[in-house]
Amino acid sequence: MARCVVFGASGQIGRFLLPALAAAGHEVLAISRQPRDAGHGVHWREGNLDTGVPALGAPEVLFSLGPLDAFARWFERGPELRPRRIIAFGSMSIDSKRGSADAAERELVDRLQAAEATLATAAAARGAQLTLFRPTLIYGAGLDRSLAPIARFACRWRVFPLLPAASGLRQPVHAEDLAGACMAVLDLPQAFGRTYALGGGERLGFAAMLERLRAALPVRTLPLPLPLGLLRRGLRAGAALGLPSAGEAALARLRLDLVADHSAAVADFGWAPRPFRPAPAGWQVPPPR
Repeated sequence: MARCVVFGASGQIGRFLLPALAAAGHEVLAISRQPRDAGHGVHWREGNLDTGVPALGAPEVLFSLGPLDAFARWFERGPELRPRRIIAFGSMSIDSKRGSADAAERELVDRLQAAEATLATAAAARGAQLTLFRPTLIYGAGLDRSLAPIARFACRWRVFPLLPAASGLRQPVHAEDLAGACMAVLDLPQAFGRTYALGGGERLGFAAMLERLRAALPVRTLPLPLPLGLLRRGLRAGAALGLPSAGEAALARLRLDLVADHSAAVADFGWAPRPFRPAPAGWQVPPPR
């Protein structure tokens, strides 16, 4: 069994990975910005990759479930740890937002690419075997910023916004399946030095994804179809008033396919994610552990 340190432990994937590691007999040290109560075989320590991480001893495995650039900077410049294994999450945005008309999105792609390169170089220098995951849209823990807010809005106001013209394919992936991928590659030599795209078990149009989400709500809602042109004008008006805006590039992607070719993951570790079947647990934020 291994001594594992998990960064981003309080996020979506961490809620499923921590108990899985503990159940497998691993020693688990979870790092979060806010203090948490220990339990279920997991020890929590307060720490922040940008401002300070407590002494970690000699961990054998490091997991990065949060922002990759912060983790890569910390590992490159931080304490001289020599884990045998690193499993880290990036994002499919490195592909889907490349060439975006939005300068901020292109900057994000640059940061992700730099972080992956920095981490790979630092891991090789310290003799650590690195595996990188690039997931598609994550859901299932009530913490995502995509589907869960829509579901909670609809449950509160009994109105569900629909986008019938949003034809781009999506491949939402459940956070528990991503935690399972971490467990599957933990000691798998085929995964050493590899980067895997990870999508869910079903590809469906953006509009169909929203319809599926609406059908799973525990309350009846009034469907409110929104033409993309109207949505665009509404977002522009909101931006003029200082409200957050999704931006033109994000709206354009509603008609684009954002899916993953995860055939390498299927071949190497039997990746078999569930189809998109949302449930209430996917939008109700659970209490902190």
